[in-house]
Order: sequence, then C-alpha cells, then structure tokens
Amino acid sequence: MTTRSNFNLTGCGTAIITPFRADESIDEAALRRLIEFQIEGGVDFLVACGTTGESVTLSESEQTRIVALTVEAAAGRVPVVAGAGGYNTREVIEKIHRYQQLGVEAILSVTPYYNKPTQEGLFLHFHAIAEASQLPIILYNVPGRTGCNLEPATVARLSQHPRICAIKEASGNISQIAELTALVDPAFAIFSGDDGLILPVAALGGVGVISVASNIIPREVSELTRLSVNGEVTSARELNRRLIPLFKAMFIESNPIPVKAALAMIGMIEEVYRLPMCPLGEANRRRLQIALQEAGIQTVVAVAA
Repeated sequence: MTTRSNFNLTGCGTAIITPFRADESIDEAALRRLIEFQIEGGVDFLVACGTTGESVTLSESEQTRIVALTVEAAAGRVPVVAGAGGYNTREVIEKIHRYQQLGVEAILSVTPYYNKPTQEGLFLHFHAIAEASQLPIILYNVPGRTGCNLEPATVARLSQHPRICAIKEASGNISQIAELTALVDPAFAIFSGDDGLILPVAALGGVGVISVASNIIPREVSELTRLSVNGEVTSARELNRRLIPLFKAMFIESNPIPVKAALAMIGMIEEVYRLPMCPLGEANRRRLQIALQEAGIQTVVAVAA
C-alpha cells in the first residue's frame, strides 16, 4: 500500500481533456494522440477524468474506460493519476476501488461541491476516502468552482494521514498557500492548480502544477515548471511573462471550453462538448485565436481580420 514515503510525483501534470466525436461519444483515437503529444512534450504525469476532462458528464463506464485507456496509452512512460471526487463520499470510495485495479499511481479528489460541508465535514470526507484507498490521495481545492474552500488548518490535519500525500491548490490565494506551506510537513507535496501561479507557488515550496494549458503547450509548461521548482528564477520569469497571455486565454470562458477550442484550432480534436458545456462565443474565439498566434502556435483556423 502506497504511503507518503514513496509518493514521488512532481513537475508538470496535464489535466487531460476528454475528446468527443460529433455524436458526443468518446474519441479514443484523439485521446491517444493527445496522450502521445503530452509525453513527447515532456510532461511528468497525466491526470485522467479530472474536472477538465468533463468527468461529471461521463457515465461510470466511460470514466473507467478513459482511465484504463490512459494507463494503456501511457504504457509506463509517465504515471497516471485518476480523478475521483464528488459530493457523495460513498460513491467516491466506490470509484476509487474501481480505479485501483487499472494501474493508476494516485487519486486526485476534488472537494465536495454544492452541499458545502463544514471544515469538519471535509476532514471526515477525505479521511474516509484515504482509509478506504490503497492509493495515495491528492486533495483538490478549487473553491471558485465548488463553493467550498479547504482551509490550511484542515489540510494540515488531513496531511497527517499517510495516504493523503499532496494537494492541488487552485484557490488562487497566494496568502492561503503561504499559510499552508507553514503548516504542513515539507514532504507533503503542493501543486499549483493555476498555470499563472506556477512560479510563485514554487517559490513557496510547491513541487509542480496540475495544468490546463499543458494540453496545448506541454513542452513550455513543463519547462516553466522545471525552471520554477529548480529556483532558476530569471529564466522562469522570462518564460512566464511570455506565457501569461495564453494562460489567461484558457479561462476566458469556463474551463474546459477554451482549451478544447484551442485544441480544435490546432487540429488535435473536434470541438465537441457535452451540455451544459457549449462552444466558445465568437468574440472570445477571436481572442483565443490571437492569443495562440501571439504565442507562436500555428492554428488550422485562420485568425479573422
């Protein structure tokens, strides 16, 4: 059973999107191509069926298939993390039990959304998950999407469990992340959940990022993460300055709408969503195209005049 002593995920992990065909079925060939693109781009691990992967619109069998396919396509070249979170603790545990059989390295578990548990409820939820799991757990805090903030003191309590090994911190609150680093053991891994905060989170002791933008630019985000974590600040600042406009463009509408639109623009996938996600608005589409062009990314769709 894995514990923190042998949890070694660091660097750039891609929160990989789920490509669909025009009929909204899973495009397995496109997913395989995207996985190869990530590995060739130098990412350190992949996250399948996270929230960027539209997991809440996937059936149980579809989720299991995507995780299994990702493990198969990665073929041991990079670790695979599976997303398993939600507002029903029992269902999350059942999902983790399914994923444990598929060869994943860890579980990324987002805080319960909608039912807004107290901090004690959050502690009990994640503690129950960790007790039931044979895999290490990466907590995922994204209060802007869940309406629920996992506070540093609660994370510190949870970090005492040997299978709660890390957190993806996407609160966007640098003060909160700084407080967290002061409360947890240095062996507890902190990943930035925001591409635009890779450098400052690394400066506070973070070990990497779980990235949206690396779907599009895996090599660049991997390099920025490496420079940041290794303390090569001058080079990291220069690269970060160049990438910030594209990082911002990835969130001009709700994730994963812009990143899937961008992947379609570069010919990697068809631009298909499942409701309630819908295509990017035309004004924002043009903004995204320009951001890609300015980042030196060649698109198969011409930028309108």
